[in-house]
Amino acid sequence: MTETTGGRPRTAVVVGAGIVGLSTAWFLQEHGVRVTVLDRNGVAAGASWGNAGWLSPGLAIPLNEPAVLRTGLGSLVRRDAPLHVPPTVSPGLWSFLLRFAAHCTWPAWHRVVAGNLALNNECLDGFDALIRGGVAAETVEAPITAVFESAAQTAPLLAELRRITAAGVLVDHTTLTGSEVAAHVPQLSARAGAGVQLAGQRYVDPGGFVAALADSVRERGGTIRTGFDVRSILPQRNAVTLVADNDAGASGDVAVLATGAWLSPLAKKLGVRVPVRAGRGYSFTVPTASPIRHPVYLPGIRVACTPYRDGMRVAGTMEFRGPDDPPDERRVRAIVRSAAPFFDDVDWSARTGTWVGPRPVTTDGLPLIGATTAPGVFVAGGHGMWGFTQGPVTGRLLAERIVTGKRSEALRPFDPLR
Repeated sequence: MTETTGGRPRTAVVVGAGIVGLSTAWFLQEHGVRVTVLDRNGVAAGASWGNAGWLSPGLAIPLNEPAVLRTGLGSLVRRDAPLHVPPTVSPGLWSFLLRFAAHCTWPAWHRVVAGNLALNNECLDGFDALIRGGVAAETVEAPITAVFESAAQTAPLLAELRRITAAGVLVDHTTLTGSEVAAHVPQLSARAGAGVQLAGQRYVDPGGFVAALADSVRERGGTIRTGFDVRSILPQRNAVTLVADNDAGASGDVAVLATGAWLSPLAKKLGVRVPVRAGRGYSFTVPTASPIRHPVYLPGIRVACTPYRDGMRVAGTMEFRGPDDPPDERRVRAIVRSAAPFFDDVDWSARTGTWVGPRPVTTDGLPLIGATTAPGVFVAGGHGMWGFTQGPVTGRLLAERIVTGKRSEALRPFDPLR
C-alpha cells in the first residue's frame, strides 16, 4: 500500500477504446482527471464488440488448467477443436505457448483463482457504478444454463465449480435433469439431457454497452481520437507524450496502455516481461423461432449462446493467430456443426454479423494492471476470456492507483513488472 507518486495528475491519455480503456478513462474522470482516449480504429473495435457479453464471475475459470495441455495437442490435428493452434506458427508464438504450458499446473491455476478473487467479487459493482454515473446502458440479470448430453458429462464442470468455490469464489449453482433443462430452455433439442444452472450472473449487448460508455466519457468532457496508431511513448519529467505513425502527438500527465492483444510491442519497452498474445474468438448471430430467455453454455464444445436483439449470438473457439489476421471461415463452420445439434428452430443458414476478436492472453493467466518502469506510464490488459466481465472493476482500481499513488492489495497479483 505504499508506492506513492508526486502530485495528483490533472490530465491522462488512455490508449485503447475498448471496455478496459474506456472504463479506466471514466473512473479517472470520477477523480477529476481530464482524459483523452486514443484508438487506431474506433470504439470497441477489438475484443469488446462481438464477444458473448457475459458478466459471469461464476464462470471466470482460469484457462491454464492441466487439461488444456491435452486439448492443445489435439488441436494441432483437428481444425474444428475448440482450442486451435495452427501447426505452422512463428517462433514467437511457440515461445509463448511453451511458457503458457509451463503454467498449466494446479498450483499455477490456484494462483490465478486467488489473484482474480477481488476482480470477480467486485466486477458487477463496477458495471453498476458506471450505470449509476450516467452510462446509458443496462445489464440483464439472468442465470446461465450449461447444457450436456448426459448427467455423467456434467462431472468436469461440477469439479471446476467445486475447486473455485473452495478458493473463495461464490458460485450458486444447481444441477438439472433433462426435463428441467427443457423447461428452462425450450429451444433446445432432445440432445440436451442434463444441465447445470448458475444463478447471480448477467449479460449485456457488449458493443452497445461500450458505445454508451464512450458517449458518457465524451459527455463528461473527455476526448476520443480515432485513427491514432501509437508508435512510441516519450516519458518526460512532468508529462508523457505519445507519437503516432503519422507523427501526430498527444500528451498528458500520465498515460495508460489498454490495447488488448496489441499490448506487448509497446509494453515490452517499458519493462513488462509477461507477453500478451491474441486468443481469437469468433461469433455470429442467428435467428430463432422464439428468443432464448437467458444465456446457454455448451461446455463440451466451448460455445456460448446469448440473447441478442431479435436473435441469438453464438460465440466460441480459442484460436492462437495474429490479432490482425483475417477470419477463418472454417472456424465458423466448425462452431455451427458442433452447436446446431443442440437446438431446434434455429436457422443456422441465415447467420449474420460474423466477427473475430483477439482476446488478450498472458502466459501465466493473470492480467497486467499497474505501473511500468517508465514514469507516469501504466498498462491494463491481458484478461483473456474475461476482459469484458472484469473491465470496469479494472478501470476503477487502476484509476485509484494512478490518482492516489497507492497500489491496493487487489492489484498486487497483476504487477506488470512481475
